[in-house]
Amino acid sequence: MSEPIETRISSARAELESTLDEIEDKLNVPKQLNRLSRRVRGAYASNPLPWIAGAVGAVILIGGLVAWAIFADD
Repeated sequence: MSEPIETRISSARAELESTLDEIEDKLNVPKQLNRLSRRVRGAYASNPLPWIAGAVGAVILIGGLVAWAIFADD
């Protein structure tokens, strides 16, 4: 036969451990939020204009919706 059973078991165990570590990493919400915040901060640091434009657009949209709710004729 090719390799002894102990070697195959050890290899399968290492592969399973690696897979479980990857799953744990993806399901770790605080770690994922930390990565996301680092990406957002990096994107803002490299080019803040789209972020500022998006914030201004959101303020205008929310202000328009509030004004529409207040002044709309029922």
